[in-house]
Amino acid sequence: MEGSESEAVFDSYNLNPQLFINEVLNIVDDLVDDAFDFCHQQASALVGGDAGTDRSEELLRGISSLRHIAQTTMNKRLGVWERYCLVHCFSVPDGFSSEKANSSGDGLLLQDGLDDADLDAQLASLREKLAVVGHESAALQGEVSAMEKQSVLHNGYHASVCEVLRLLEGSSVHNLFQEIEESASELYRELGILHKEGIPRGTLKSAGGQNGGRWLNAQELKNAADLLKPLLKP
Repeated sequence: MEGSESEAVFDSYNLNPQLFINEVLNIVDDLVDDAFDFCHQQASALVGGDAGTDRSEELLRGISSLRHIAQTTMNKRLGVWERYCLVHCFSVPDGFSSEKANSSGDGLLLQDGLDDADLDAQLASLREKLAVVGHESAALQGEVSAMEKQSVLHNGYHASVCEVLRLLEGSSVHNLFQEIEESASELYRELGILHKEGIPRGTLKSAGGQNGGRWLNAQELKNAADLLKPLLKP
């Protein structure tokens, strides 16, 4: 990290990552020293005897060996941690420039070289585009609403047609047409009888009697029978 761009950036903010790492390592060393000194004191109190006895010397050698093993392993791991911090944690991205490290003193450099006027122009253009998009969105929403209304009308018409078809396919409608055919057949048969037997003066009294009624001639009855003939066809 020494002599690199990252070091220049940290120096501009009066920061020293290496000093921070060294302080952490010193704190760890102090904690290890205090821990093993405490172990030695407690072990001496349990074993008893003067400092010059063989048992005390063996205890001191054992604690020193354990401390050396622990310190060696810890130093290796802390060395890996130090390298990781310098490479990954205290490394600034490429192209980063602080206002203090920048000799021009104009703050962070804009890579696209745009000034305030250009930024204002871009913002105005973006506002216009957003307004156009808003109008287009409103128009599309209106078209969607119109299509939804047409869809509702079409679905209603389709449902009505299906209902009519269902009624036409039902037994009640079939029975109605069958009754009409039977009535037409009966009427046509009676007209045939009247035609054979003859009607006085070629007329037949219609419904209503003599009060406001009128007489039907044979031709009118024949025309009515002809209109009913299609109903008799299978």
